[in-house]
Amino acid sequence: MNWILLVIAGLFEVAFASCLGKAKETTGIISTYWMIGFFVCLSVSMFLLYKVTQVLPIGTAYAVWTGIGAVGTVLVGIFVFKEPASFWRLFFLMTLIASIIGLKFVSAH
Repeated sequence: MNWILLVIAGLFEVAFASCLGKAKETTGIISTYWMIGFFVCLSVSMFLLYKVTQVLPIGTAYAVWTGIGAVGTVLVGIFVFKEPASFWRLFFLMTLIASIIGLKFVSAH
């Protein structure tokens, strides 16, 4: 269950980073709504990370959380914000995914 919560926390990290990107693209009240979304997603993500670290090792939990956030944010950048998807960018993204999976397998919990 804690690994599922950790994945959800990572997805909320992707959401808060995405909200920042959308807030940058907008103005006025719409930008304010995106910033509210940012703070809500940030709060949920941090709370879930806190709960997970009560059981899982902090080093593993934090690395997986940031990895999920990084991978997800890069994918959102490519598909939503039209950032480039070069070979090397995708190559290193795959190595990051492999590292996250590796941490899961070597974790004591």
